[in-house]
Amino acid sequence: MKVFIANFGRENYEWPVCQTRGTIATMNEVSAQAYWESGDREGYILSRMKGKTAAGITPTKPVASRWFNLMSIIAQSSGDIWIHREKDQFWWTTSRADPPMFEPKVEPVGDKRNVIVCHKPCNPWSDKNRNGNRLDWNGLHPKAREFLFTEGTLQQLGDDNAEYALALIEGADLSSWHSLPAWKAKAEKAREKRGVVTIFNAKQRAAARMAMTARDTVAGANGQQVLRTLKNKELKFASPQELERYLIDLLDLQEGLCAITGLTLQYDGEHEDAEMLCSLDRIDSEGHYEAGNLQVVCRFANRWKGSSSDEGFRRLIGAVRSVGSI
Repeated sequence: MKVFIANFGRENYEWPVCQTRGTIATMNEVSAQAYWESGDREGYILSRMKGKTAAGITPTKPVASRWFNLMSIIAQSSGDIWIHREKDQFWWTTSRADPPMFEPKVEPVGDKRNVIVCHKPCNPWSDKNRNGNRLDWNGLHPKAREFLFTEGTLQQLGDDNAEYALALIEGADLSSWHSLPAWKAKAEKAREKRGVVTIFNAKQRAAARMAMTARDTVAGANGQQVLRTLKNKELKFASPQELERYLIDLLDLQEGLCAITGLTLQYDGEHEDAEMLCSLDRIDSEGHYEAGNLQVVCRFANRWKGSSSDEGFRRLIGAVRSVGSI
């Protein structure tokens, strides 16, 4: 059994339909759906990379590959727990073995794309645990609220977080988690933050820091001789504000995940592990800081990658993953 956190469509527009019909859902543009149905991953990826997002960003290959996987995960899910947050409510369901349904639709938001929506049957959505007690979002532990919500389309929980989610749904005793030092510290930090006015959110702070780091890097690497010739790097954005907006859109496109490892990124001021903080990486290390050559990765991944080629480093990450899955 897997545990997923999910939203359903741009601005979550398909959630009311999912709630009413008892389904989980995702969607593809009509032109891309044919590639998915034929199992043509490369064709699908290339077709999605030809377009642009609503923010005007061309999807990278890893992002397009993730979109291909989303439809497969939804269509094939059976016996998995799915969790969705809607405002102050916490909803959950279990996917069923019934075949998925594919339906054409014009999206009611954004640029109103023609899409094919995949609806996978599930048990009726519930906002109560198995003991019949209401699952109120604001009543959850601050640490739990952190991992039981995603800004993206879909995220599978790791083993320990999945175990907590299952215990929460069962109405079981959660004290073994709540008594952990990290959980206690999170609860204390949440109490301290009550009543504090936030001017910039964590994502905005992360974008501002990455933009400043890029400017500092460019300023110190303009081809001068310092025992060796440093690579010439240019910042090809009209203003710092334009770069920051681009980075926020990039984080949204990556759905808050590291572009290389797929791990959940952490944001400035809300992080628990500095190695998971957002770090700006040039896909082509020989290229400049410009649209199409940037991705956001975990700090440790950027350090490990160094000046290696993006393709070569991804191959090594894949090799590590394959060993870990044996």
